[in-house]
Amino acid sequence: MNNNDGRRNVNEHSKDQQLEQYRSDNRGKKMTTNQGLRVSEDEHSLKAGVRGPTLMEDFHFREKMTHFDHERIPERVVHARGFGAHGYFQVYEPMTKYTKAKFLQDPSVKTPVFVRFSTVAGSRGSGDTVRDVRGFATKFYTEEGNYDLVGNNIPVFFIQDAIKFPDLVHSFKPEPNNEMPQASTAHDTFWDFVANNEETAHMIMWAMSDRAIPRSYRMMEGFGVHTFRFVNEEGKARFVKFHWKPVLGVHSLVWDEAQTIAGKDPDYHRRDLWEAIERGDEVEYELGVQMIDEEDEFKFDFDILDPTKLWPEEMVPVKIIGKMTLNRNQDNVFAETEQAAFHPGHVVPGIDFTNDPLLQGRLFSYTDTQLIRLGGPNFHEIPINRPVCPFHNNQYDGYHRMTINKGPVAYHKNSLQNNDPAPASEEEGGYVHYEEKVEGKKIRRRSESFNDHYSQAKLFWNSMSPVEKEHIISAFRFEVGKVKSKDVRRQVVHMFNRVDRELAKQIAAGVGVEPPEKDEGSNVTFKSPALSQENTVKLPQTRTVAILAEQGFDDEDLSRVLKEFKKADIIPDIVSSALGVIKGTGGTEIEVGNTLQTVDSVLYDAVYIPGGQESIERLQLHKAASDFINEAFGHYKAIGAAGKGIDLLLSAAGSHAAAQPGIITSRDDKSKDDFGKKLVEAIGGHRHWDRQVS
Repeated sequence: MNNNDGRRNVNEHSKDQQLEQYRSDNRGKKMTTNQGLRVSEDEHSLKAGVRGPTLMEDFHFREKMTHFDHERIPERVVHARGFGAHGYFQVYEPMTKYTKAKFLQDPSVKTPVFVRFSTVAGSRGSGDTVRDVRGFATKFYTEEGNYDLVGNNIPVFFIQDAIKFPDLVHSFKPEPNNEMPQASTAHDTFWDFVANNEETAHMIMWAMSDRAIPRSYRMMEGFGVHTFRFVNEEGKARFVKFHWKPVLGVHSLVWDEAQTIAGKDPDYHRRDLWEAIERGDEVEYELGVQMIDEEDEFKFDFDILDPTKLWPEEMVPVKIIGKMTLNRNQDNVFAETEQAAFHPGHVVPGIDFTNDPLLQGRLFSYTDTQLIRLGGPNFHEIPINRPVCPFHNNQYDGYHRMTINKGPVAYHKNSLQNNDPAPASEEEGGYVHYEEKVEGKKIRRRSESFNDHYSQAKLFWNSMSPVEKEHIISAFRFEVGKVKSKDVRRQVVHMFNRVDRELAKQIAAGVGVEPPEKDEGSNVTFKSPALSQENTVKLPQTRTVAILAEQGFDDEDLSRVLKEFKKADIIPDIVSSALGVIKGTGGTEIEVGNTLQTVDSVLYDAVYIPGGQESIERLQLHKAASDFINEAFGHYKAIGAAGKGIDLLLSAAGSHAAAQPGIITSRDDKSKDDFGKKLVEAIGGHRHWDRQVS
């Protein structure tokens, strides 16, 4: 229903309907030029004779080649490798008390969204599973205009002031003298930057943790990073931080697995997201907010505006306010994901900024970046960026202008056009900045309240489980071990001695430098259970299981387990030595999905080996089958084996394997009934860290 200014209520279909006019399906169509002229020949250019030179008048050739030559826009300097999906957001209850943002008021309204996930350091052609921060950018197409929540999967950042951002990026990008390494921070310039910029300490702890190698975009948190403001109708403001909480929990890969996947399937994360949505498994995240009253701004022992600090959830609880559901894949990656232009300055009434110096710099940088990437100031007219509500202003012309503006007037104020378009009052929905009192001398300096760089790094370390601590130590040893400069390695060890003495000693032992003699570790003893992935939700839904089978598999075993998998929404995949159809002992025929040559255990969450004498004997002929099982065992994954399948398990993973955590076996009829249920439960556990792996 329209209201007086032409706006309308937004529902989940409105963005789709708007985009429909831009969609093109070539099936059944005749080829034309971009001007609509039908083309009679597209195999040969226009020549002077069959062996003669191409003629300049061949307008079709010129148009086709010119478009191809300009087919690529400059990739993003950071977050170049991305993948997106469409969906909608619904608030659970009216947030009127806290903010006047309309999309946070009515639980019946489905606000369309587009989300772009990304890595930060690598180029567009780099792998998905590198150790890196992940971008999590959400565009809400609200009735008041587009709102962009541009975040990461880590709640803090490397630096405190945006003026240092070019330095940070230059340090972790490939070194300019040899353009190496790609999509990796395991080199001298990055760790030299870290050691000489202590504000990075907290973020480095996160980057060396399992958070930097997520299992899936569907299983990672998102954070707005910065402190923003909520402002309600009465003008009362609260400081706010935004959180996306994945319904499937927060889960990660192990490092060896991540490296292997980069070679086996560099598109692992984007494929996982695409396939989940294609098969109808909606991807869900709950939106949470932390809020602090303005009068409580200074009651914490950290500065709430410091982007290298988080607000511990035990001090400032996360209030869950709504859910985002991603349920439609993009139609064209370039047109949507690559051309999507996000900006933290795209806000709606009820959401405002703070003086976080990193955020303040981003408010300039993002628009500036879009101007060069997307060829001018009209990037808002590209379909993926176009608001669902009307927009009117006096900003005309420029590259790629799509709006055809009528009339002679393009200025404000005017009398020739009734002073239209006229500014809207606050009561009419006009955006009014929060009236914050600001005073002080012009100065290039940071607040002293930003000077503590180690206490929250120690908080993060304290909060990790023993296994997570082992992974952090291993990550440091790998990354810093790649640094050629011994002096830089020494500086890094001394820097993290200020976090924790034992951590520094463990890093030093692996990178060839002497540990510091003096213990300078932070004396913080507080722990935040919310920071450990060990405390996350553990569910079997949408987990993938490789079923190793050959001709002569026990089809009763398989049928029983597949029923349990279906009830738990687990995705099975039959893996065999060759593609085609294989037949079970009872005559059941199943289609092989992949072969031992085309996939690897790292691409699955678990492994199941059904019984059947002939099937197991055939699998034992293939070393790849034993390697598949042994690797899954070493990566702490759930493994199920029934009947003769247990023999293959024991020969591959060792005679002790059957008694290990996460290993489910069924040798006799008595144990068959609950075998599938136990295996499903083990798969839901994600990893079984208590397993003894040699």
